[in-house]
Amino acid sequence: MSSALRRPRVGHIQFLNCLPIYWGLMRSGALLDVDLHKDTPDRLSAALVDGDLDIGPITLVEYLRHADELLLLPDLAVGSDGPVLSVNLVSTKPLAELRRVALGSTSRTGVLLAQLLLAERYGVTPEFFRCPPDLGAMLLEADAAVLIGDVALRAMYEAPARGLTVTDLGQEWREWTGLPMVFAVWAARRDFAADRPGAVKDVHEAFLRSRDLCLSELDEVAASAARWEPFDAATLATYFRTLDFSLGERQVAGLREFARRAAARGETPALGPDGPAFVSA
Repeated sequence: MSSALRRPRVGHIQFLNCLPIYWGLMRSGALLDVDLHKDTPDRLSAALVDGDLDIGPITLVEYLRHADELLLLPDLAVGSDGPVLSVNLVSTKPLAELRRVALGSTSRTGVLLAQLLLAERYGVTPEFFRCPPDLGAMLLEADAAVLIGDVALRAMYEAPARGLTVTDLGQEWREWTGLPMVFAVWAARRDFAADRPGAVKDVHEAFLRSRDLCLSELDEVAASAARWEPFDAATLATYFRTLDFSLGERQVAGLREFARRAAARGETPALGPDGPAFVSA
């Protein structure tokens, strides 16, 4: 079907940290106007890059690798300006002594952030290897584990009782650079934005309304989510209030600093001097 006739294909990350972006879509009926695809961050990032989605979330690293194909939606992201609670390095020894680190996530941004911090802030370059996100199993083979998302949020509260140290990577980035950390952004494919700017504008505005509605009703949202999540309402409310869903000047400065460091390591192409390109308002 021609892109001019079909509903926009929009991605949806099935993690708690994205619930506030999508909460209001269910309330407003905006879901009727889009073809929503739910999946993991890595698969949604790949689908957007491959042209199987028109608009969607994409991890910061994958956005930087494909910035020439994408336009960012303004003032919309998942990040933190301090602790993030759900991007953690759980360790059995001091960070400067780590030799093996298990990566229990496919989130390229969280993994690269851990690698940057360990190499440049703590002066260690441990061996990294991937495995399923089971903290006990990970620490049988490694000194530390990088956890992302809901499993990391659980570890934040449970690991200290097991004698483990939890390092919040969002907080580490803030202390290191003085800037917010952006983990994921929302983007539209440049070709789709050129063909259907009105549709991109409608989806963008629906996301912003959804986020703002959720932030105004966070306790209600947390209580509702607690019915099907392994966290109580108070924990979820604290988590949602900790996250930063904006993409203003400070967040863009943090994005650019991460991009500079990632490019210096050869992980991503350098971002242009004008910074990221946004869809037209």
